[in-house]
Order: sequence, then C-alpha cells, then structure tokens
Amino acid sequence: MLNIKFDGVTYDLLPDGRLANTGDWNEEIAASFAEKDGITLTNNHWEIIHLMRDFYKEYNISPIRKLLINAIKDKYGEKKATNVYLASLFPGGVLIEGTRIAGLPLPMLDAELDDDERHNRAVKRTTKKHLDPGMCDHYVDKFDYDGKVFNVSPNGHLLDASQWNEGVATHMAVKENLELTDEHWEVINYIRKFYFEFGVTPMVKLLVKYMKEHFNQDKSREDYLYKLFPKGPARQGARIGGLPEPQGCID
Repeated sequence: MLNIKFDGVTYDLLPDGRLANTGDWNEEIAASFAEKDGITLTNNHWEIIHLMRDFYKEYNISPIRKLLINAIKDKYGEKKATNVYLASLFPGGVLIEGTRIAGLPLPMLDAELDDDERHNRAVKRTTKKHLDPGMCDHYVDKFDYDGKVFNVSPNGHLLDASQWNEGVATHMAVKENLELTDEHWEVINYIRKFYFEFGVTPMVKLLVKYMKEHFNQDKSREDYLYKLFPKGPARQGARIGGLPEPQGCID
C-alpha cells in the first residue's frame, strides 16, 4: 500500500492517493494535499471541505454532486451552490480533488459500483443466517414469478432493476409478510423518485430529511416509516422498490 509521511507520522494511502483511513485526516494534511495540486486553501475552500466531512460523518458516504449542491444551498445559499463556483475552488473537480483533500472516499453513484463492490458491500452486511434461504424472510439468490426468474443479491435486492414492476414488488412483499397499502406505495414511489433524481438509493437519514420537504410531519417520522417497513424503510423499502441496497448508514 502507498503511504506518505507527515510530521513524522506515516499514513497509508489508496492507489488514487486518498487517505486509506478517513480518521487520519486533519487540516494540515488537507493543506499539504491541496498544495500538491497547486491550491492554497481559503475560507471558501474550508467551508466546502468541512461541509463534505460533516455529510460523511452523518451518512457514512461522500456526497454525490446533486446532494452536495443541495447541502451547500441549505447552508451557504444559492450563489455558492453552483458547479461554476465549485470548479473555481477545485479545478480538478470537487468530487475527485475536493473529496481527496477532505480525506474522504470517492463519491459513487449506484450505477458506478461494479458487481464485485456491490457483492462485497452486501456480504459485509449479511450474516450466515441471512445467506441461508430457508432461514431468511426475503428472497436470496433468486426467485420465480410470473414465469420468469429474478436474480437477487445476498440481501434480496434485484440485480436487474429493469425487471421491477408493481406485481414483482407485491410478490416480494408477500415473502416478507407485508401487505402493501397506499401508505407503503407512497414511500416506495418516493424512494424510487429519489433514486432516479440523485442516482443513489437513500439511507434512512437521507430519506427522512428529504421526505420532510414533500410530506407532512407525521409521514416523514422515522417511527411511521418503520411501522410500514419493520426491516428498515431504507433497506426493505428499496428492496421491494426494486432498487440497489443503500450505501453508507442504512437503518
């Protein structure tokens, strides 16, 4: 593994030059990384860097562009929430250069994750008990429906999202002892709307945050969502909604 030495301490790096451990980061290291890129960090840089780190701390993923723009707009206003402004700060790209200086992993859309990475993420979140189809309350490996075979991940998410339809969702829900009501569909449809707008499946904290902007307070509460989806509104809702498993913190 690559490494750098800073102030007498050796830090491991990933092949793309990022810190292997986000906890190793500090402002001095950030300034050193930025200097190598020809950037002198100003207060404007630090605003974005710390905002990205706060996002990562809360959701355990680096913010993709649209989510980052929204977070900047919420905290600093629309003038700073533009691609032009971010490019002026990080000419190498805020998602590539900016997150590297911030000591964070490269942000990835769900569609950008390769099969191995998807599988590894799923296995890390899956116990041996869950991998046993006979002991699991959702489909594992594959299932048959309407004369077709549907392949799924270890955690039951469709590998081919294009196969999804409402009939498939209802069939998957029955396996999980759920009878889908209008309230369930309201959440499922919102999760799918979020996915197709932002390119990632929302974990529960993001789901709640954005639902508060579109639904009344009662329907955006975590306890309401967990009542509908006892196995987790993000994990179970996305699974029945035919979407990839959420990245980062889930339920």
